[in-house]
Amino acid sequence: MYDFIRAHQLNLMLFLCGTCGILVLLLLYTRFLSKSRKLILILMEVMAFFLLWFDRAAYIYAGDPGHTGYVMVRLSNFFVFFLTSGLTLGLNLYLSDWLTNEGKLEKVPVALRVTQILSAVGMFLAVIAAFTNLYYYFDETNTYHRGRGFLIAYIIPLACPLTQYFVARKYRKLFSKLIYISIVLYIFVPIICGITQIFTYGISIVNMAMVAVSVSLYVFMYLDLNNTVEHAHQIEIRHMQGEQDRMHRLFDQTATAFVSAVEKKDELTKGNSIKVAEFARRIAEHAGKSEEDCNKVYYAALLHDVGLIGIPDEVIRNETDHYSNDQEVMQSLPLIGDEILSNIREYPYLSQAAHYSHEMYNGTGYPEGLKGKEIPEIARIIAVADDYVSMTTKKRYRDELPYFVAREAFVKGSGEKYDPVFAEIMVKIIDSDVNESSPDSAPTVETNISCKEYREHITRGISVESDIRKISFDCEPSPDVDGKFSAPSIVLFDSYDGRTHNNEKAIAAYHYLEYGEIWFDKYSVTTGARNIVENMPDDEGEDLPEGGRYEMIAGRFEDHLKIVMRSAKYAKEVIVALPSRSTAAYIGITGENCTISNITVEETGKKAGFGDIPTIAQPVSYIDHLESDIGNIQIDRWMSASTEGVEITDRFVLAFHTQSLQGADLIWHCPYIILFYSENARLGGPDYREYNLIKLNGEDQGDKEFARNRFVMKKTAAFPGWDKWKEKNREGMECEVSVEKRGNRVILKTDNLGISIENTTTITDDKSKVYIALSGDQVALTDIRIK
Repeated sequence: MYDFIRAHQLNLMLFLCGTCGILVLLLLYTRFLSKSRKLILILMEVMAFFLLWFDRAAYIYAGDPGHTGYVMVRLSNFFVFFLTSGLTLGLNLYLSDWLTNEGKLEKVPVALRVTQILSAVGMFLAVIAAFTNLYYYFDETNTYHRGRGFLIAYIIPLACPLTQYFVARKYRKLFSKLIYISIVLYIFVPIICGITQIFTYGISIVNMAMVAVSVSLYVFMYLDLNNTVEHAHQIEIRHMQGEQDRMHRLFDQTATAFVSAVEKKDELTKGNSIKVAEFARRIAEHAGKSEEDCNKVYYAALLHDVGLIGIPDEVIRNETDHYSNDQEVMQSLPLIGDEILSNIREYPYLSQAAHYSHEMYNGTGYPEGLKGKEIPEIARIIAVADDYVSMTTKKRYRDELPYFVAREAFVKGSGEKYDPVFAEIMVKIIDSDVNESSPDSAPTVETNISCKEYREHITRGISVESDIRKISFDCEPSPDVDGKFSAPSIVLFDSYDGRTHNNEKAIAAYHYLEYGEIWFDKYSVTTGARNIVENMPDDEGEDLPEGGRYEMIAGRFEDHLKIVMRSAKYAKEVIVALPSRSTAAYIGITGENCTISNITVEETGKKAGFGDIPTIAQPVSYIDHLESDIGNIQIDRWMSASTEGVEITDRFVLAFHTQSLQGADLIWHCPYIILFYSENARLGGPDYREYNLIKLNGEDQGDKEFARNRFVMKKTAAFPGWDKWKEKNREGMECEVSVEKRGNRVILKTDNLGISIENTTTITDDKSKVYIALSGDQVALTDIRIK
């Protein structure tokens, strides 16, 4: 190592001198340094430059007997010893500046003031040595030799740095980690090299070391400065982010307050804007939008209907559908909203959403009648969310619609009224919410009603299921009955919203069907039921309620109900034959000239089963036909029955006749095709794995745990519209499904009344067998053939 340094010493010195020169230029243009710090570092680099420059010159001119050699060797050696103490003084100034500025010390430590004096003494001794041969002398050939006091030259360069180190160590916490490391290196590297040089005459490793650590001082200072600037930048970013968060909260609070003020024009719409905004955000999230875009969608949806502030109150509070009766006025809503929100120039998407969110995908919307992708995407998302909230919210002219009515609207309106991508996402959100909803979230029945007029009030329907329930209530005559007829009764019915209706539009909208009305005596009225039979209960007279207490025990098996009705005066057993097993049944409590209170519904823990309810009408069957390759099935409720599985080995066609049942009215009341595996080739069998479920109305369930699905549905020119499509299903029609297996892929194709479906299922599990089965919802499948 020493031989290498000795051989290349002059080149190393030249390189280090050049480095110091470059650093001086860099320091002149360095920002974020105090003026004093910059001057000190420039001074130290300049001294380091000249220290090594003159040291190199001393080696170059050593032994030169000429006049130039005489001058240069003496001048060079003088500056070497002089600048060595000068660099110690420079470090002293550097430490003092740091401690009094970053360290906030009021005074420079005494030890540093002492080393400052000693450094000056060292510089003075260098001058003395130049004239007295104290440190060195030269012979007649101008060759350098050590003097008798040579070791004195090392005392101050050793003592002062050690003192500086102890000061730096004492105030360690006032230095950054990088600066402290640079100081330690600056002090100890030259000391170690100085001790070494005592025993390695002929090379200047001390001076090169001092220049090297001077360079490192700049490097570490730059790294520390970079960390400081970065830290300050992070603080600034956090501050700006905090400001941004505060501005975001302010905007959110302002927008919410503004919307709340607008919604005060109609109490029934209170909270709707936030619901629309939340659903719009969920649609955007499911569509894979960024967080920033989802926030834009949220606030655009929150404010999209602010134009209501310019709509007259008499229009908003109209008891009828104002979109139908006040169409011209309501079509000004997006224009008013656009005008209001256009003043928020920082967020142009707000006014854009307000302007276009009432457009329809097929071009029949307003105000401009834009079509398809011409409508801004943000407005297409909001249109879906807005309609869902509108459909599932109570209006003055109707109650809220059940989720499946809204769901059907999106399936039917996909590609027509709504963007098909966002309509499909909304359907999946609805399905997810329904699957996750708790049974406890079902609407509760009123506990008290008053009926002065006949059927003036009827409670929300109490569902009659196979789980047997006990229903009780108190009934007292109205105070002013004056000898008029006074009694409670129950209404048996079915409707989408579980309520009774007497308005033609509501009856049609909620598919209301009344089966009959039954009193707690010998009277009853049959309307929509196939039959109602009343019998005296076997335990008549036992444990009858007292006073004005009334009780019912109600249960259902398939298409028959049994209700045991008891009061203090009368008891009877009522058997009701419903139109079909598909229809629902509700009990609504009402009366005439009476007050009904303390209504309770209790689960008995018992179930109605086969034989528990007498049969008073033959079951309605749609499958009493000859059977083909696979047995006929009647599916009264969602997938309540299914065919046996058929293994898919190559290519075949599955043909069958389908007919929707009497109560079927939704478009997914149709056949379903299920691709699956189970050990017994039955749906839900052991080790069951479902690969896809395809509905012939053009829906599927997407990717599964053990399969990937590429599903394509198109409406061809043969599609007659959804109303005709449902009508044809009720009349009955022939269907064919082609199925083909290629390795781990199953390709399925079918076209029914213009609904063309092609699905490719890629199986990802280790099962070698794949089965296909038919099921559905409220549909009968007959004449099932394999071709």
